[in-house]
Amino acid sequence: MGFDSYHYRYESGREGDMAAAGFSPRSRELTVYLADGVETYRDELARLGRHRTGKACLYIRRLADVDLEVLRDVLGRSYANVTAQDGRMGRAT
Repeated sequence: MGFDSYHYRYESGREGDMAAAGFSPRSRELTVYLADGVETYRDELARLGRHRTGKACLYIRRLADVDLEVLRDVLGRSYANVTAQDGRMGRAT
């Protein structure tokens, strides 16, 4: 499930539209999509609690295992970053 959208454009010329914030409740874990990548939030994720990551995905088995304030902060910042970029991938400046 995705919320809102943003337009991205890579230096290669590839471009498209993507959800600005998204998640997928799967049978084993909740997947949270961070369009600007999990590396941007390394310090916050160290305080999050039990989780694992991919390049742009955060995997949480149970919400009770994580600090919801940290999760809220990460999601809010990620959303703000990608919607403020005007089509550029990466951190907003």
